[in-house]
Amino acid sequence: MEMIAESGLDGLTMAALGREVGMSSGHLAYHFGSKDELLLRTLEWSEGRLGDERRQLLAGTGTARKRLDAYVDLYVPDGHRDPHWTLWLEVWNRSRGADDRARERQAAIERAWHRDLVALLAEGTSRGEFAAVDPDRFAARLRALLDGFSIHVAIGLRGTDRGQVLAHVREFVEEGLVVRDA
Repeated sequence: MEMIAESGLDGLTMAALGREVGMSSGHLAYHFGSKDELLLRTLEWSEGRLGDERRQLLAGTGTARKRLDAYVDLYVPDGHRDPHWTLWLEVWNRSRGADDRARERQAAIERAWHRDLVALLAEGTSRGEFAAVDPDRFAARLRALLDGFSIHVAIGLRGTDRGQVLAHVREFVEEGLVVRDA
C-alpha cells in the first residue's frame, strides 16, 4: 500500500515490490496475475481494516451525531498522498477498463460505506436527533461531497486541506440534519 501511495501503480514494479516483501516477482505475478488485481486486493485488504474500524465506531454508545462525525473523520484522508485514498484514486482511474467482476468488487466496498451511513442516519432520524430526511438520499449526497473534497485533499490541491473539508462537511450536516424548532 505504501509503495502504491508513493509511486502510483504505474511506478510500481513487481520486482521492486518483490524485493520489499521478500518474494520473487514471478511469485507475485503468479499470486495476483496482474497489477490491477494486486491493486484491487490491496484496496480490499485496506477497506477490510477500515470497515472493522467503521463498524466499531458506529456501534458505539455516543449520539448519532458524534458517530456521524467519527464516520466523516474516518472517511476524509489525513492529507496529501494518504495511502488509503491513493489506492482509491488508482482503482477509480483503472475502472474504465475493468471487467464486470472487478467493478462488482469495487461496488461492494462502496455499498458497505453507504449502507453503514444510511443506517446511522435512519437511527438518528428515528431518535429525533436528526431532521426527517430520506437517509438513502442524504447519504448519497454526503458521500458525493466527501468523495469530491477527499480527492482534493488526497491529490494535494492547493487551498483545500483536511480542516477545511471537515468544516464544509460540518456545515452541510448542520444545514441538512439539525432539528429546527417550529
